[in-house]
Amino acid sequence: MPYVIAIDAGTTGVRSRAVFPDGREAVASYLEFTQHFPAPGLVEHDADEIWNVTRRTLADVIARVGTMPAAIGITNQRETIVAWDRTTGATFGRAIVWQDRRTAQRCVELAPHLATVRAATGLVLDPYFSGTKIEWMLRNGVTPTPRLAFGTVDTWLLWKLTGGAVFATDESNASRTLLWDIRTHEWSLEICDLLGVPMESLPEVRDSSGRFGVTSVNGLPTGVPISGIAGDQQAALFGQACFAEGDAKNTYGTGSFVLMNAGTRCPSPSEGMLTTVAWRIAGETTYAVEGSIFVTGAAVQWLRDGLGIIRESRDIESLAARVTDTGGVVFVPALTGLGSPWWDAEARGAVFGITRGTTAAHLALATLEAMAFQTRDVVEAMTAATGIPIRTLRVDGGAAGNDRLMQIQADQLGIVVERPIDRETTAVGAALLAGLAEGVWTTPEDAAASRRIDRCFEPNLEFKIFADIAHAQWREGLRRMTQNCP
Repeated sequence: MPYVIAIDAGTTGVRSRAVFPDGREAVASYLEFTQHFPAPGLVEHDADEIWNVTRRTLADVIARVGTMPAAIGITNQRETIVAWDRTTGATFGRAIVWQDRRTAQRCVELAPHLATVRAATGLVLDPYFSGTKIEWMLRNGVTPTPRLAFGTVDTWLLWKLTGGAVFATDESNASRTLLWDIRTHEWSLEICDLLGVPMESLPEVRDSSGRFGVTSVNGLPTGVPISGIAGDQQAALFGQACFAEGDAKNTYGTGSFVLMNAGTRCPSPSEGMLTTVAWRIAGETTYAVEGSIFVTGAAVQWLRDGLGIIRESRDIESLAARVTDTGGVVFVPALTGLGSPWWDAEARGAVFGITRGTTAAHLALATLEAMAFQTRDVVEAMTAATGIPIRTLRVDGGAAGNDRLMQIQADQLGIVVERPIDRETTAVGAALLAGLAEGVWTTPEDAAASRRIDRCFEPNLEFKIFADIAHAQWREGLRRMTQNCP
C-alpha cells in the first residue's frame, strides 16, 4: 500500500505524519523546538534546529512504517522568514517568526503605499508578513550577494531535503510574503524595490501540487519525491475538502485562521480581510479570503506558562467547566497585536471585569470565549465583505477537540460547526497535494473521500440573546484597547 508523508512544520514543533489512502490510522512523530524571545514583541526560531527535528521525525516515521513513502508533502508556519547562504548553507542569524512585531513602526511609515500593496498582494501593511522582515534583515547585517537566499520555512526545508538542489516555494506561501503579485503571478518588482529586496534572492514559485525535487540527504532514504507544498492554513483548507466557492474552515492553533474558498477569480480587496492564494494546481490558481487571528491557542499557553494556572493546555476545558459563566470577565488576548478584522499592531492584551470573586476558572472560560468572539468578528466581516454567507464552519486544530469551545462557537455564529474525526487537517492537506502529483489519488475529491465527521455542533438558538450580550461585552473590551474597533 503506497503512503505519503506530510511534514507539518508548525510554530512550536514539527510533526511528520504518514497518510494512507485506505484511511488506516496515521503514523506520526512530533518534536518541539525552541522559542526565542530576545525582547518584548520579538519572536525568533533557529532554522537549523527546525531542520534537525524535521529530519529526526521524518526518519522515525519511515522506520516505523517500514517501507518507502510514495511522496513527501510540506506544510509550514507561514510568513516566518529564513536567510541563508546557498553555497555554504549557513544561516544569517535566527529566523524571524510570523508573530514578531519588530517592523510595526516601519509598516506605519509605509502607509502611503498601502493601496499599491493591497492591489498587488491582497494583504495589508503589518509586521505579520515577510516583506518588512526581509527589509529589516537587510538593514541589520545581512549583505546582498549572489548566494543570498530568503525563504519561508517550506523553502528552507525543501532546500535542505534536496541537498541544496532546489530553491523554490509554492504560490500559497509566496502570496504571504508581501512581495508576490497574486494577479500577475510573479514577484512584484515595484514592492521589491520599495523594500530593497533583491529579486534574485527569492525562490522560484511553482504549483502547490507537483514534483519539486527528490530527497538527497544523509540519514534519509534518497530519491523520495517531494511533490506538494502549501502554507499551513491553505493546506488545512484543502484537507477539509473546501473545494467549492464559499466553503470555509477555521483552524484553532497558536492563532486561528478562518479561510473561505473564493474560487478561481481573484476577489477585490475587502475591508479587514486578506485576499490570498489558496493553492495552484495544473497552473490554475484558487483564491481564498482569510481572517487571521494572532492569538488563540497561544493564550492558553500563556495561562500555562506565564500564569501557571494550568499544568497542560488540555486542562483548560476541565478548569473552565467549574463555572457556568465568566462572572463578567472579558479577556482580550492581544498579546502580539490584533489581526483581522482590526489590524492594530500596537494593541496589547487586557483583562476587564475582575472582582474579588474572580477565579482562575473564570479566566479560563473567558479565554475560550475570546477564541469564539474573535472568530465571530472575522466571519461577520468576511460575510459582509464578500456577500457570501457561511452556512457551516469546518474546524480543526488542537482546540477544536474542546467541546465547550465548539458549542460556544456554534452559539456565537448561529451556524453548524463541523468537526472531523481527523483534526490534523493541515498535514492531511499537504499529503493530499503530494499524493495527487504522484498518482496516489486521481482527483481532490478522491483524495478527500476518507474524510469522516466526528460531531456537528448545532447552535442553541434559545441562547442567542445571551450570546449577543456576551459578544457586546467583548466588543466593549476591544473598544477600550484599539481605536480600530467601532
